[in-house]
Amino acid sequence: MEKITYTFPATKNILRISHVGVVGSGDLEIIMEPSSHTQSEVTIRTGITGYKNTWDSVIQRFFTQNDVSVKVKINDFGATPGVVKLRLEQALEVSCHDQNM
Repeated sequence: MEKITYTFPATKNILRISHVGVVGSGDLEIIMEPSSHTQSEVTIRTGITGYKNTWDSVIQRFFTQNDVSVKVKINDFGATPGVVKLRLEQALEVSCHDQNM
């Protein structure tokens, strides 16, 4: 099991916690929580080793485009970069959506 962590500066808040995806073959689970800090913290746990450079690219690109102060936990089970991007965007959308609308 490989554990990868990141931090990014952030200024915008999200409304609520979100949970998307599943820990299943070719997919991943993302839990995104609001953070009171001025940074985002990302923790990835994956059983697929040797792809840190790919994770670096995908995660850095997402947080360059989305200046949100969050705590993110990712449990990966062999998701492709496209699936990772999709799930991150899905988690952010759920976290920013007002339930009362």
